[in-house]
Amino acid sequence: MAEQGHGGRDRLRALLEDNHQYGVASRAPGPSGSLPLTEDMLRQWPSGDLFGLSQNVGMGWRPERVLNDPVLILSTQGGMRDETGAPQALGYHTGHWEISRLVQRAAAEFRDLGAMPYAAFVSDPCDGRTQGTPGMFDSLPYRNDASLVMRRLIRSLPRRRAVMGVATCDKGLPAMMMAVASVKGLPGILVPGGVTLLAEDGEDAAKVQTIGARFTHGEISLEHAAAMGCRACASPGGGCQFLGTAATSQVVAEALGMALPHTALVPSGSSLWEEMARDSARALRHMMACGWAMDDVLTDASIANAMAVHAAFGGSTNLLLHLPAIAHTAGRRVPTVDDWRHVNREVPRLVSVLPNGPVPHPTVYAYLAGGVPEVMLHLRRLGLLDTTVKTVAGTTLGEVLDWWESSERRIKVRKHLETQDGVNPDDVIFSPDRARQAGLGITITFPVGNLAPQGAVIKSTAIDPTVLDHDGVYRHRGPARVFTQESEAIRAIKKGAIKAGDVMVLAGRGPMGTGMEETYQLTSALRYLPFGKHVALITDARFSGVSTGACIGHVSPEGLAGGPIGKVRDGDIIDIVINPATGEGSLNFVGTPQQPLSPEDGTHVLQERPLNPDMEPDPDLPDDTRLWAALQSVSGGPWRGAVYDVDRIVAALGRGLSQQG
Repeated sequence: MAEQGHGGRDRLRALLEDNHQYGVASRAPGPSGSLPLTEDMLRQWPSGDLFGLSQNVGMGWRPERVLNDPVLILSTQGGMRDETGAPQALGYHTGHWEISRLVQRAAAEFRDLGAMPYAAFVSDPCDGRTQGTPGMFDSLPYRNDASLVMRRLIRSLPRRRAVMGVATCDKGLPAMMMAVASVKGLPGILVPGGVTLLAEDGEDAAKVQTIGARFTHGEISLEHAAAMGCRACASPGGGCQFLGTAATSQVVAEALGMALPHTALVPSGSSLWEEMARDSARALRHMMACGWAMDDVLTDASIANAMAVHAAFGGSTNLLLHLPAIAHTAGRRVPTVDDWRHVNREVPRLVSVLPNGPVPHPTVYAYLAGGVPEVMLHLRRLGLLDTTVKTVAGTTLGEVLDWWESSERRIKVRKHLETQDGVNPDDVIFSPDRARQAGLGITITFPVGNLAPQGAVIKSTAIDPTVLDHDGVYRHRGPARVFTQESEAIRAIKKGAIKAGDVMVLAGRGPMGTGMEETYQLTSALRYLPFGKHVALITDARFSGVSTGACIGHVSPEGLAGGPIGKVRDGDIIDIVINPATGEGSLNFVGTPQQPLSPEDGTHVLQERPLNPDMEPDPDLPDDTRLWAALQSVSGGPWRGAVYDVDRIVAALGRGLSQQG
């Protein structure tokens, strides 16, 4: 024991004494000058406001400028770069790696415009990094918690005059949009973090996530997997190159009027990207001058516009969770399933990009083809937009589109796409007539049936057209292959236990089971395996925005809440019908091979069946996520955005306490 103690002292001496300097100053002269205080300020201001001025000067701000308008820049910056951009400490993903440059550019502009910028940071996780891991259990719950922290940071700067949010990816950007929406009576603006570039000789960030499944099935070599994995993220910043949740959230932010025109999907690190931060600072300063606030921009009409643009782009189904949450936070009407169904029946899909195609262009092509304003021009001609809504540009949407139609910017970016990449912009963003000719269907369908009595979601535009019947309808009837763990499901795919014609059923993975995990590793594996398009997947979990195929998620009620999906057994026959042209669909248990049933009779059988005994909350589910699941359930669940509705939560707690009482 004495020797161990002696060794411990040696380690502590080496750690805390060797090469240390002990000349520590106990006083400093302090900043020079004096604060521009008045008698009225000393009599009327709270002590915190006065002390804040001292803090500002202590951080190096000049005393004569401490009364400039305070503007908060919130971002999801992650990682640490040196002055050359080389990594000192990695971030979680490219989406937040470079956005400190946007913060710096905006801050410099605010200073030049006579404002006093503050910067605060709430970083975000990467759904790609956590696919198939317990980290996914924190993915969707993170959004609410991050937005809550962001809102606390906003309120913790009591003299704020305006808020800028800078964010890029799947959960950080929706959280930031919720936070900026919450400022209501103050000016606010959203700066999207842009997209990363596609490798010149490589795979996109969606396909590369399937190297494990493809290698296991002998589709690729180890050398190919290693090379493709190395170069998939071809530039150091920005969200993934496909129209997944990150890119769709950027599109929706612009469509809401929260971001400047033609800023969604800009390539990270480009000159246009940096100028976007400068221009956004100028726009926010203008909002401050003219008295416009978030309440003026985020309205029921602007939310309806964003839903239309989402449908026209063929956006991620995860926005069915995020846009209602933004509306709730803004104090606006929360869109319902009927609203989404109506919009998707009325609005044609116009954009041809990864992952839906028909031509798999990267999202940067959509930006160069004109991006959100180009799509909105088509929608305006169809009478599908309210162009009287205000935008953070300081103009109405109608004025934005009038400018865009004849702008030099539009001409130059579209011409650049043609000359640099040899791509016709009209082959990326279609006219409605051309979209019909190309067979682009409705973006989202909401099937119902005895397996989803409260509804489900499928990105119907992502079904492989070669598996549609001659009338354009997807029909699939096959045996259920039931799993209660995602790890079991991906293992079955990799070892060849899933066959063409099967219906994979992943139950018990909704909010109560996993925090409503994202199951992209399953859908991506099926997409890139030869038989995968002939396999359907249904789950009470959710999918990545880049998922494709006959993948039906958000099945409700979830299995652990007693939903029928939790009663399906191996070998049960599942019948799926999806009409991408009309947005109608059904999802039913129709008996067994030995005893076929009608959907009505199947309903009665399911009502009598017990739940699958193997279905239970994941043993690794954190208590934090269990709390989220309970709070969002009381608040209306996923169909209301999986939010924290304080009034509903307080009422439920009150009822519970009174019953105890």
